[in-house]
Amino acid sequence: MLDLDTWRELFHVLSRNKLRTSLTALGVFWGMFMLIVLLGLGRGLEAGATKNLGGWVQKSVFVGSGKTSLPFRGRQPGRHLPLRDADIGALERVPGVVDVAPRLQLGDWRDGGNVVYGAKNGVFSVMGDRASLRRLEPFRITAGRFLNERDEQERRKVAVVGPQIRRVLFDGASPMGAYIMVSGQYFLVVGELASDRGGEEGDHIDNTVFIPFSTFQYAFNRRDRVGWFVFSAAGETVERVKEVQKAALRTLALRHDVHPEDAGAFWSFNAAERVLRFEALFRGIRRFVWVVGIVTLLSGVLGVSNVLLITVRERTRELGLRRALGATRTTLVSMIVREALVLTAVSGYAGLVAGVLTLEALGRTLSRLPNAPLQAPEVALSTALWALAILVVSGIAAAIVPARHAASISPVEALRTE
Repeated sequence: MLDLDTWRELFHVLSRNKLRTSLTALGVFWGMFMLIVLLGLGRGLEAGATKNLGGWVQKSVFVGSGKTSLPFRGRQPGRHLPLRDADIGALERVPGVVDVAPRLQLGDWRDGGNVVYGAKNGVFSVMGDRASLRRLEPFRITAGRFLNERDEQERRKVAVVGPQIRRVLFDGASPMGAYIMVSGQYFLVVGELASDRGGEEGDHIDNTVFIPFSTFQYAFNRRDRVGWFVFSAAGETVERVKEVQKAALRTLALRHDVHPEDAGAFWSFNAAERVLRFEALFRGIRRFVWVVGIVTLLSGVLGVSNVLLITVRERTRELGLRRALGATRTTLVSMIVREALVLTAVSGYAGLVAGVLTLEALGRTLSRLPNAPLQAPEVALSTALWALAILVVSGIAAAIVPARHAASISPVEALRTE
């Protein structure tokens, strides 16, 4: 491999038919390029889905009330079940339940309250929350602080706002220390936050005003009411989280005289199940991408094998002369393998580099779109190493048939060939 004459000869052989060699190399290049790009896009799509749809702590459980569908203890179906303050303590006593966060909201998901500052106003989501939400919802404090226990105990009229409130009402200036009016009630802004999510859920957090849960109840006439609960479950497995979820639902059913089999009385879901579904989905996507990429790469390698086979047949007299002058079968085989490896390695590595550069350019574009469903695509080092390993194996595989044909050439028959 270090012999300069060997490399000159190899270059001469490959450049003898430039068009054929270029088209063959293009097939390997395209196969590797598509493999890297597809893997990077799959990883970016997974990251985007995790950010946009994952978000919550994986052991989080959501529970809210609905309407009964079965009679129980003399009560008719169709009852609405308002959640009460006493339900908070009941859930906190359920084994395995930690960090209970009762929540209230003005309006619904797409509605809210009128928020005013000076001459400007806007309709934003208004949430009543406790400090425990900080351990359940993925957001970061960008200025000031979040709600704390004293805010809850003293029913302080304080608020924490998302970045969209700052942009709309304060023209980008800091709202810290300012008083905003929410549906006729004044609140002191003590903090700003930004969501770590993307998509609609992240946008919802960015357009929200958070005030203490107890303050919300008294300010907006929601005393002894809870909209829904979020809590985290102790346990390392999804099965354990489900057990805690079922125990919480049983506790609420007993408190509200609900039939144990009434599925419509309360709604609930846990984030762990959703995470598992996404993981299973993207495992399938990764396998599909690997299959498509490898098949594309192998189609290029098959082209290399065919071209080398044609080249061997064209060089029959030359190879026969080499055998007659003392070249062994091993020498001829190594020569063909070397040509295949160089052709696949150079074109495949070029495809790998082009794929990485393409992903880098796409990543820079997507960095300016934080809420895009596709996050910055990238390829892990281990993935690149696997791709290179596949490339080397493919180069050797491409040389098997041509090398066996070259080794089987008889010197006498080859020299008779016209």
